[in-house]
Amino acid sequence: MILPTKHIRPDRALLAIGADVLGCLREPMTVSRLWDEIRSARADRTVSAPISYDWFVLALDLLFMVKAVQFDRGLLQKAGS
Repeated sequence: MILPTKHIRPDRALLAIGADVLGCLREPMTVSRLWDEIRSARADRTVSAPISYDWFVLALDLLFMVKAVQFDRGLLQKAGS
């Protein structure tokens, strides 16, 4: 689930989705705006499969646990920004 396996494609692993999240998180933004950015970014790529909101939240949880993102005053931002 976190890493790709023979049953989870590399673009659906939580690390890959987390990388997409960090790539879209250029400035502090709300979770709903980030969700819209991720969906549109993944829709533009033919290789990446669409993800559900559940997978998006799990990727956010993973990023929060490894202290890659922080939530401050309703906005999500990269840690140290």
